[in-house]
Amino acid sequence: MTTTIALAGKGGTGKTTVAAMIVRYLVENQTGPILAIDADPASNLPLVLGVRAEQTVGDIREDMLDLVQSSGALAGSMPGGMSKQEYLDYQVQMALEEGERVDLLVMGRPEGQGCYCAANQMLRVIIDRLGKQYDYVVIDNEAGMEHLSRRTTRDVDVLLLVTDPTQRGIVTAQQMKEMVPGLEIGVGRMYLIVNRLRGQIPVPLEEAIRKTGLDLLGTVPEDPVMAEFEFTGRPLVQLPEETMVYQSVSDMARKMLVG
Repeated sequence: MTTTIALAGKGGTGKTTVAAMIVRYLVENQTGPILAIDADPASNLPLVLGVRAEQTVGDIREDMLDLVQSSGALAGSMPGGMSKQEYLDYQVQMALEEGERVDLLVMGRPEGQGCYCAANQMLRVIIDRLGKQYDYVVIDNEAGMEHLSRRTTRDVDVLLLVTDPTQRGIVTAQQMKEMVPGLEIGVGRMYLIVNRLRGQIPVPLEEAIRKTGLDLLGTVPEDPVMAEFEFTGRPLVQLPEETMVYQSVSDMARKMLVG
């Protein structure tokens, strides 16, 4: 059975860092294969995981539409006599960056001009089927929520709303929580994570968090060790085990999986 963990929040809150630390925790403490999905067009997850992504799902979608438009074969076959579904399936498998325990799929750029409905529906079916082959799927999302239902048909077991220690970030998290009932997918449990916190949570932010009605899974302290990795470009999954960032996310991942 697959456990799907998705992360969302306003831009710049450190969702990708938290996603990478969760992936690392799963590798070190759980068994079974893991699929990491970078659903943010900025595509930073490969960098923090230390993986080179050669192709994205967005590239595949655009290439297929170019082929269809250039050939005029709107109902015809693709190169090699494949159907459109078979072509997309093959290309997604080729785009999958395979590792020892963690495979990575990068969604890439959003849709351009034109009709993408058919291609997107086929891709959703493919990604849904692909995810079922893994014990864990970790999805690092762009800033927003509607893309969750647009890009995958998988239900989300745990939705982590990541915020920085600001009123704006907490308001955004609350807005995302309110969007969940309108999504085309089911969401099991929702938690709030406060990232880059200096010291204790200030009282005004505590009150704002309480008003959201979200369960606070935990906080991630601002960690000076992170700066060295950011400056040098070293993958964040290589942070020392005793680093505060990894330790705090590990504690939250442990609680999340038990809960």
